[in-house]
Amino acid sequence: MILVTGATGTIGREVARLLAGRTSLRVLARDPGRVSVPDPAVRVVRGSYDDPSSLERALRGVRSAFLVTNDPRRDHDTAFVEAAAAAGVRQLVKLSAAAVADPAAHDLITTWQRGNEHLLEDSGLAWTMLRPRAFMSNTLSWAAGIRATGQVRALYGSSVNPCVDPRDVAEVAVRVLTEDGHTGRRYTLTGPAPLSAVEQTAELAKVLGRPLRFAELDPGQARERLLARYPADVVEALLHSAGRQRDGDKSRVEPTVEELLGRPARTFATWASDHAAAFA
Repeated sequence: MILVTGATGTIGREVARLLAGRTSLRVLARDPGRVSVPDPAVRVVRGSYDDPSSLERALRGVRSAFLVTNDPRRDHDTAFVEAAAAAGVRQLVKLSAAAVADPAAHDLITTWQRGNEHLLEDSGLAWTMLRPRAFMSNTLSWAAGIRATGQVRALYGSSVNPCVDPRDVAEVAVRVLTEDGHTGRRYTLTGPAPLSAVEQTAELAKVLGRPLRFAELDPGQARERLLARYPADVVEALLHSAGRQRDGDKSRVEPTVEELLGRPARTFATWASDHAAAFA
């Protein structure tokens, strides 16, 4: 039995979709109505990291679990790891972040993820860490502006990041969950090339067949926009991360996706073509 958490999010949803019908699968979700998997045999357990009894129900009989957490101000990883150990789970696959390996990254989010990794390493359970760079799907936040004005506004438009297709991350997760030989490994997952926001805008323009303009935000404008969506401490973490990208700290391409999947990592052009309807 495999348990997937985060199945209403970008990666967990795809992991659950890929596993459905291939193996005995269970999903933990706060809102089961938002979970969609193409297999009626998949059991969706209502629960949360804050509810120990729901974790106990979800983890009963589970061999491996895919762990996704997203709130750096809550100790959800500890709650899940303790419940998994008590339930006899043998393997945890953790969605972490590439920045964990960068000693210069000391923002709130990276420090939290680094602590989560240490927690798993000390848990006594078999573990594998997945450390993706930025998701290509992050550009979906530009969709409203593209539709309304044909304009993309972002911070540090010329800074580059080898962003990764979430589908590649999910396929790696499925491989790790269903194969032996990945215990104790830390996999940094990137796309095939470093790209800037200006270059991504140009790729989207090609796919959409219409001109798009890029307008760079200054840090103050970016902070104001982010504060409308996130708490102040998270905003500062995101701005710190953007500054490291500006300084070139996130430009390295890793071959891990191709090594694990036996094919090249998907390009941003492919991702954009497959998701063109979201911007049209």
